[in-house]
Amino acid sequence: MRITKRTNIAIRLLMFCAVNTGRLVTKAEIAERCNVSGNHLAQVINQLGQLDFLATQRGRKGGMMLARQPEEIRIGEVFRAVEGDTPSSACFADGDQSCPLISACRLKGALDCAKEAFYAHLDRITLDQLVTDNDELIEILRPSRAA
Repeated sequence: MRITKRTNIAIRLLMFCAVNTGRLVTKAEIAERCNVSGNHLAQVINQLGQLDFLATQRGRKGGMMLARQPEEIRIGEVFRAVEGDTPSSACFADGDQSCPLISACRLKGALDCAKEAFYAHLDRITLDQLVTDNDELIEILRPSRAA
């Protein structure tokens, strides 16, 4: 399965917040540590806030933090929410009737099953499992690394 840039950024953002619990983190911090453009990041922050994965606070002393505990956030749930109903293949996208095999093709069913197996596996993984005891990740995502 191919993961969109938006989902990749969402997971990095959530990991950053999980490592930096107990404080509001800023978009600038995340952009720097996670190597993400500010514009893409702003869109993902907005989406994750609307989906109740993040709690955001506007203003000069604003920022964001996880809206739930890391052990309550399932990675499969994040993927489904951010990816939406992305077709498994371009030939199954809405309105695309260019393939003459669509009416008889069994690939769509096979890909749908594979996608569900992918999400089912990710449903067993929590955000907490991605960051706990991951010293290398924690070192990368901490606010002040030794130079």
